[in-house]
Amino acid sequence: MTLSVDVSVSRGAFRVRAAFEAEEGETLALLGPNGSGKSTLVETLSGLLTPDEGRVTLDRVDLTDTRPAQRPIGVVFQDLRLFPHLTALDNVAFPLRARRVGRNEARTRANNALRHVGAEQHATAKPTDLSGGEKQRVALARALVTEPRLLLLDEPLSALDVRSRRELRTLLRETLAGFEGVRILVTHDPVEAMTLADRIVILESGEVTHRETPARIRSVPRTPYAAELVGLNLFSGTLRALEPGTGAIVSGTSAVVVGWPEDLPESSEVVGLLRPADVILHAERPTGSARNVLHGRVELVSVEGERARVRLATAPPVTAEITLGSMERLGVREGAELWASFKALEVRLLPA
Repeated sequence: MTLSVDVSVSRGAFRVRAAFEAEEGETLALLGPNGSGKSTLVETLSGLLTPDEGRVTLDRVDLTDTRPAQRPIGVVFQDLRLFPHLTALDNVAFPLRARRVGRNEARTRANNALRHVGAEQHATAKPTDLSGGEKQRVALARALVTEPRLLLLDEPLSALDVRSRRELRTLLRETLAGFEGVRILVTHDPVEAMTLADRIVILESGEVTHRETPARIRSVPRTPYAAELVGLNLFSGTLRALEPGTGAIVSGTSAVVVGWPEDLPESSEVVGLLRPADVILHAERPTGSARNVLHGRVELVSVEGERARVRLATAPPVTAEITLGSMERLGVREGAELWASFKALEVRLLPA
């Protein structure tokens, strides 16, 4: 069984163009920042939006013009869309009743689905009486109750607190692993994508920029967004020669000095990857041997355990990873002016 998506769909002035495939037994994550077009694609796959061009097929059956209730798809929407006047049991039974399943059979199957996700005890409760994690379990049971061939989960953990997110992530992992059809996880969280998916489609500004395994994206990110997700700096531009043994990645008015690659000719379009740990921050202009010295304002500080990631609005922008001791010593804070340096040979070059 294969899901094949090749569509162009508009929402006002915004247009999403996406083409990808997902196989039976595979979890594919659709990853992207807010406003990238993920929700537009969810509504297109579920039948709530009709594409301007292209088709959606599942197991070679064209679903493009099929009504939502007739699609073999189970969906957990980001806002859940539970009916507030119905109990949890009747919410889960609703898609069965919409398919003309008898009331008793629908309620029996709904109760089994609630039991499967650990929410049977909430069968008689209404959504307003449930916590965020409990409502998410009910929505998941409703998506599974029709035994769909495609399971579509739209930001399933985004609205939960830390404890609920941890519990639901375990349930999601078990649910995805046990679902025999095609599985699509829509998220803006790289941790969810990297830990739950077999392959990742990255959507940026309505365009697909990556269709890769998590390992491949970690190894060769192709856009600044993807590089930031996996914790790398990315510089893109044209390779120009400097003195023997060195070159520069030139883009607009900025340039990054790099070691000269033997396998890439001058004027190649390239990307350079740099670990934040290889970037050194300074309170004053450094006088060492590093070929790249940049100056700029601190625009973001993110503390993670015993280390901090610091993003500077230099040209090009650069992110450093430093210890908390260095952060205090340098007086790092948003708005502060700092210098950053890194060596030419620490930039890994790849063809664009």
